[in-house]
Amino acid sequence: MPKKTSTDFYESAGGFVVRDGLLLLVRKTDTPEMRMPKGHVETGESYEEAARREVTEETGYAALRTLTSLGKQSAEFDRYGRWTRRNEYGYLMALDGDDTLPRTASDAQRFEPVWVPAQDAPTLLTFATEKEFARRALAWLERYDQGRRTEDQ
Repeated sequence: MPKKTSTDFYESAGGFVVRDGLLLLVRKTDTPEMRMPKGHVETGESYEEAARREVTEETGYAALRTLTSLGKQSAEFDRYGRWTRRNEYGYLMALDGDDTLPRTASDAQRFEPVWVPAQDAPTLLTFATEKEFARRALAWLERYDQGRRTEDQ
């Protein structure tokens, strides 16, 4: 295990996109991982802006609208032989159209967008923080759908 005396720190943001009861995940092609699209927060970006940018970069979907924040979580892990601490910010988004942008060759090679039934996401995701973000997204969707059904009746 790397020494904890020298710790790297960074912040990441990302999110799930919901459509017709499905959530958009990415399958990493270089490792056996199913992930929430997310990545580093760049200087000057808000967490929400970073999340939308990362989802677009990794999936190509561009017409994104934020539905809600899924909050913040912290994680610690070994990254390339160094102990790393990361704050992660998650969002739930909807598509406002099927507009896509071309992905970089690297992103297209590394990330395969996969639509999965929303209720399956927590069991399909690889990492604990992303599983928790998926549970929060499902809880929000349940509350939202219940409220909408009540209003429609």
